[in-house]
Amino acid sequence: MTETAPTADAEVPPDGAAPQARPGLMIAVLVVSAFVMILNETILSVALRDLTVALDVSTTTVQWLTSGFLLTMAVVIPTTGFLLERFTPRQVFLASLSMFTLGTLLSAIAPGFGTLLVGRIVQASGTAVMVPLLMTSVMRLVPPRRRGATMGTITIVIAVAPAIGPTIGGAVLAGLGWRWMFLLVLPLAVAALVIGAVWLRLDSRTRSVPLDVLSVLLSAVGFGGLLYGLASIGESGGGGHPVPPWLAVAVGAAALAVFVARQLRLQREDRALLDLRPFTHRTFVVALILAALLFMCLLGVASILLPLYLQTVMNTGTFVSGLAVLPGGLVLGLLGRPVGALFDRFGARPLVIPGALAMAASLWLFTALGADSPLAAVIAIHVVLMTGLGLMMTPLMTESLGSLPDHLYSHGSAILTTLQQVAGAFGTAVFVTVAALGSATAGPPDAAGLRTAFMVAGCIGVLAVITSLFVRRKAAADDADPGTPAESVAEGDVDTPAAQAQPVQGERA
Repeated sequence: MTETAPTADAEVPPDGAAPQARPGLMIAVLVVSAFVMILNETILSVALRDLTVALDVSTTTVQWLTSGFLLTMAVVIPTTGFLLERFTPRQVFLASLSMFTLGTLLSAIAPGFGTLLVGRIVQASGTAVMVPLLMTSVMRLVPPRRRGATMGTITIVIAVAPAIGPTIGGAVLAGLGWRWMFLLVLPLAVAALVIGAVWLRLDSRTRSVPLDVLSVLLSAVGFGGLLYGLASIGESGGGGHPVPPWLAVAVGAAALAVFVARQLRLQREDRALLDLRPFTHRTFVVALILAALLFMCLLGVASILLPLYLQTVMNTGTFVSGLAVLPGGLVLGLLGRPVGALFDRFGARPLVIPGALAMAASLWLFTALGADSPLAAVIAIHVVLMTGLGLMMTPLMTESLGSLPDHLYSHGSAILTTLQQVAGAFGTAVFVTVAALGSATAGPPDAAGLRTAFMVAGCIGVLAVITSLFVRRKAAADDADPGTPAESVAEGDVDTPAAQAQPVQGERA
């Protein structure tokens, strides 16, 4: 195993603290790039109906422009742990944004559906790497005492960009046409690429890790099959798909079981595609479970069930339903940095427990809604839900990665990002299926079916409250001055094998 030392461009101060001249600029470049890329994940969703006419394809076929994007993300994200170990952050950033820019250009000039689908897949391949790169870079650039506030910025990227994507897409579609959804993004991507090429110099130690092709194939079949099956159930209750959703889920689960067994064997030689040793840290596991429950509710309830309720039960239009969920989305984004600053001061537990309580309470309040409920009540409950999620999201992301030693940051961020995709798809599939089964009619879910789905979501909220009680209290080492052994190890400044093997700020499970 070989390691390359940091290059002359790297700025590593003797006390282990992040350098003051460039970290802010580098993180800003990464954040803006990630925002533009994730925004593009959902911006096309409102244009699918128009694209069926413009490209002369069926509704089932055009859905692959979004399904293909999400499936590609699910396949590529698990490989980011390997990529961030094998290549420098600068190399990964330039490759990621170059692929996204190329995919955007292909999509903008696409003469037909096939080229547009290829462009979306290339876009997704670049997008998948960006969020793990952003998380890993923050953990390495920012001292532990200030990570929460910085990670709060990532919350804005993860939560707000997908939420406003359809709104921006609708405005562009109404005034300019679908190609401008890509033409307007293209100069932003090129500008971010140029700025990153000039200013991004976060060089770090790399390892010549061989790529295990079998692991890549197992990961693609496992995560791809699981996401395809769950997304198919969520889209249409499982009907009208070339591959039965249950079969895709079964094949995906079997491939994942083999994938996990192979990673456990390969990581003994430090050759795993996705190192699973973060799961040996109790703090990471607790935060990961809570994050899964959080994203089930964020994507399954806030993005699917609530719009269904507004449009099918309250008979609001798409424009009104979009405006109704906007205040909650803004609250979730605006809470990112303030909650991160509170995390830096008090730790995760005082924030996560109230957040879980607010999430559970709001989910149960949704069960009391009916066709005659005032729209203001729906908006108010949604704001409470988003407030609860906002109190949890930043602390959980920071706590989970902060409990790991430096050499596991990349794999921990890959696991966390993969989990977001799987949990969101699982939550959507479960809630939509329950709503359909609980409905009295065979058409869209009615009030009774949606109420049943909200009850299931409420039970998940109660489970989150119970799990939040296991979040650790702020350790004394977290308040140590920069340069202390605990903080030095947490920032990865101690490179001895013993230091790398030691669990940091978290107990072994």
